[in-house]
Amino acid sequence: MEDVVIIGGGPAGLSAALYTLRGGKGTTVIGKDGGALWKAREVENYFGASRQPSGRELVETGRSQVKALGGVFLEEEVTALEWTDRFTVTTTARTLEARAVILATGASRATLPIPGLKELEGHGVSYCAVCDAFFYRGKTVAVLGAGPYARHEADALLPVAASVTLLANGQPLAARFPGKVTVEPRPVARVLGEEKVTGVELKDGTVLPCDGLFVALGSAGGVELARKLGLPVEGGKITVDAAMATMIPGLFAAGDCVSSIQQASVAVGQGAIAGLSALNYLRTLG
Repeated sequence: MEDVVIIGGGPAGLSAALYTLRGGKGTTVIGKDGGALWKAREVENYFGASRQPSGRELVETGRSQVKALGGVFLEEEVTALEWTDRFTVTTTARTLEARAVILATGASRATLPIPGLKELEGHGVSYCAVCDAFFYRGKTVAVLGAGPYARHEADALLPVAASVTLLANGQPLAARFPGKVTVEPRPVARVLGEEKVTGVELKDGTVLPCDGLFVALGSAGGVELARKLGLPVEGGKITVDAAMATMIPGLFAAGDCVSSIQQASVAVGQGAIAGLSALNYLRTLG
C-alpha cells in the first residue's frame, strides 16, 4: 500500500511530491514525461531564475530533488483510477493501491473535431466505459482510440456488449487488443444520430451502425479519470476547493488540470498546496 500516488510528473506533481516526502510519506510519481513545461525552450518568467533555463532543465532538477528524498518514479501510462475504501491505480504495467492520490496530469487533451461527437455527448457518446457499460448490455458499441486507454475501455465493454469495434481513426495501434475486438483502421468522418447515436460514418462513406461510442483518445488525463469517479468537471477543469481537494476524501488535484492559468509558477504553488493537504489528510488517518 502506497501512502501517496501522484499521477503526473510535471511541475505540479513534482512540487507536491517534495512536500509529501518531506512529511515522511512514501510517494510514487507516475508520468511518461514532464508535461507541457518539458517542451519549453526557454523559461523567462520563473521567479528566482538567474538565467533562462529550458523547461526540461527545470523538470530534471525537480526530479533530482524528489529522488534525493526517496521518491519513486514510474514511467508508465495510467489507464484507470478507482476508489472504494482506498484508491486503486492501474497502469499499463501494474496495479497500485494508495491511501491518497494527487492528480497532476496537466491540461486535458482536446477532443477530435468530429461532427456529432460533442453534440451527442450523454446521448450515446460516453467517456467512461466502467460507468456506462451497463447501459449497453447486448448492444453494439465502438471505442474511439488506438492506445492502452482504448484497450482498457474495450476490456470493460467486452463482457456486456454484443460486439465491440475499435475505431483507430487512421492511427497506428499502440496496444494489443483482444481478438473479440473488431479493429477498424479507417478515419472517422462523423457520428450519426439525432436524439441518440445510431452509428458512425467513415471518410470513405462506409456507415458502421452502433448504439454507443466510447471516446478513449490518447492517455487518460486527470479530467477523464475524474469523470470516471463521478467528480464535477467544469470548463474542462477538475473542481477543487482552496486546499486543492476534490469531493472524494484523499483525492487532490493541481496544475493545468484544475487551473486556466497554465504557468509553471501556478502549477508549482498548487502542487505545494495539494502535497500539504494530502499530508494533513494522511495524518488524520493515523
